[in-house]
Amino acid sequence: MADRKPIESWLTDMDGVLIHEGVPIPGADAFIKKLRESGRPFLVLTNNSIYTPRDLHARLRRLGLEVPIDNIWTSALATAKFLDDQRPGGSAYVIGEAGLTTALHDIGYILTDHDPDYVVLGETRTYSFEAMTKAVRLINAGARFICTNPDETGPSTEGPLPATGAVAALITKATGRQPYFAGKPNPLMMRTGLNTIGAHSESSAMIGDRMDTDVLAGIEAGMKTFLVLTGLTRPEQVENFPYRPSKVVDSIADIVDLV
Repeated sequence: MADRKPIESWLTDMDGVLIHEGVPIPGADAFIKKLRESGRPFLVLTNNSIYTPRDLHARLRRLGLEVPIDNIWTSALATAKFLDDQRPGGSAYVIGEAGLTTALHDIGYILTDHDPDYVVLGETRTYSFEAMTKAVRLINAGARFICTNPDETGPSTEGPLPATGAVAALITKATGRQPYFAGKPNPLMMRTGLNTIGAHSESSAMIGDRMDTDVLAGIEAGMKTFLVLTGLTRPEQVENFPYRPSKVVDSIADIVDLV
């Protein structure tokens, strides 16, 4: 990596990097503070489409992490940007929460179950059989199938929960139609995020806790990648993948001095 340009902008995952089970990871506050003081462009990313950036800003602030709303990038925003580029002013049947519906409203999309251009599946804690049945019928009738992210499970205090990827598999089985996933590991999420802050991949770094989403997306987007060991990927699992991060560190605390 000696020939790479110096890191001028930073992208970091949220869960597993900055917070874990609702608690800040040691060093996260110092990292965010250093970024803000440096004036370098940065984004905090999440594949979770439930919350709006305003919701996440408030959640992080309660935990002592001051991340401006404009520095938060979600799979819902990436999905909305993709749809706005593909079919401006279109329509969609949406299964999801406020993070996704707000993002689509903000680009001028009409949310409807009457002959929509797209069926858009996102994260929700209340997936209903009725909504999934409607999605299957609309896709069979010609609506294009889009998903915010491919994560098959999500965390909770009681254990894993079925997430977007698992529900997408059900709909695919019923329709024979594969969705387009806008979130990580699709590098689209990273590239649209970089464009939002006016950054370039050659001088940017991605920090994540998962080899199969964060690191893969960072590599495919052309960024330097850091894997922290405070989340899902364990040290012994790194060698199981056919690609490697630029650097493996114990936690976000080890990256503060690099800003």
